Amino acid sequence: MVFSLISRVVNGVKGGVSEGLKGVGNVGEAIVDLVKNTTVATLKGTGDVVSTGVGTAGSVVKGAIEGLADVGAALVGAVKGIVVGAVEGLMESGVKQNEAVKGVVAQTLHSAKELGIDVAETAVEAVTGSIEAVRKVGGNSIDATREAVIAAVKVAAEIGTETLDAVTGALEESIDGAKEIIKSIEK
Repeated sequence: MVFSLISRVVNGVKGGVSEGLKGVGNVGEAIVDLVKNTTVATLKGTGDVVSTGVGTAGSVVKGAIEGLADVGAALVGAVKGIVVGAVEGLMESGVKQNEAVKGVVAQTLHSAKELGIDVAETAVEAVTGSIEAVRKVGGNSIDATREAVIAAVKVAAEIGTETLDAVTGALEESIDGAKEIIKSIEK
């Protein structure tokens, strides 16, 4: 059941993003609303969403990235927009803030690794995008910062020591409060 839902979400978002980007000149401007609206439309009517929030969040990101690839758009400049649109759309659809943030950030970093994109740079974009999205929908940006940084650090640790060092360095340099959050994880 969960696999079926996740598969439907990936394919629904992928199709919506690839269709929505056809003929679009500035992907960066279009991607936030496109991912948000596609997420909301795809998740409507699936009552299982709340119970599978983190998996669903990852599926939205995976589908959006695959949709970008279908139209030949570059992921590098679109990461933050994907994250903002995904978190907004997920939260509007009833997914809890912490699940949306964790799932989106984690899948964004996994996808960056798979595609050979700089994971540290992607981590900064994913964390800042999550915080921006949570602010836009009236959530708790302090909690979002903490959840996003922790998710990024955990995924970076799974990838390897070199990636972990790069990600923690980039986050500490770019995200207010990241250094303290990372120190609290290490204890």
